[in-house]
Amino acid sequence: MFGDMMNMMGKLKEAQKKVEETKERLNTVMIDESSNDGKLKVTLTANRTIKSISIDEELLQDKDMLEDYLILTLNRAIEKATNVNETEIAAVAKEGMPNIPGMDMFK
Repeated sequence: MFGDMMNMMGKLKEAQKKVEETKERLNTVMIDESSNDGKLKVTLTANRTIKSISIDEELLQDKDMLEDYLILTLNRAIEKATNVNETEIAAVAKEGMPNIPGMDMFK
């Protein structure tokens, strides 16, 4: 039994390392999102860090419109990045989970 426990602990540490490596890799996965008319473009990492924002000159003339565009476009980009992030992390975590009775919620 002690050997099984040590084996499980080793697998958990390995899974944790893979999750950390995946998080690092997700810093290089870029998510691009644009407003419907292309006047605002944002790029985020899959870890939800904003990398760039491109704003059409027309939007700079209307503060309220720019704010609306930013909210809508950033929220869509964050949603996409979150989906990529959660899918990647869940896949790595599931792959590395040892077979522990009663812990099959990740399977």
